[in-house]
Amino acid sequence: MDIHTLPTVNAILNGTAAVLLACGFAMIRRRRIAAHRACMIAAFSCSLLFLASYVIYHAQTGSHPFPGQGAARPIYFSILISHVTLAALILPMAIVTLALALGAQYGRHMKIARWTLPLWLYVSVTGVVIYVMLYRVAW
Repeated sequence: MDIHTLPTVNAILNGTAAVLLACGFAMIRRRRIAAHRACMIAAFSCSLLFLASYVIYHAQTGSHPFPGQGAARPIYFSILISHVTLAALILPMAIVTLALALGAQYGRHMKIARWTLPLWLYVSVTGVVIYVMLYRVAW
């Protein structure tokens, strides 16, 4: 695989994680626990694959400067800063949330999942937005 296809792969993994997170939330609201578990483990797996692919890509290519000008720049950097900040927090939060569920500590799992889910969704969706702004918009 060409190293320059990895940003697209990363966006697909982020988008897939977001869809799986939303599906997992819908499943738990319907009390479909096995489906919820499957969706959340799959979302976690997509996020781990994303992280590995992201590190490999940036270790090989470095950073990619934002090509946009004008009003797009503060919008992009606002999204990027919030995305990076929350991405650093979401990995340990997701690990703890998943570990609590797998350890059948459902009360504690639900307390942290209320925070983990929306933050993780935000990170996954803004990851796709950043990809589009960096690689797909003709500035």
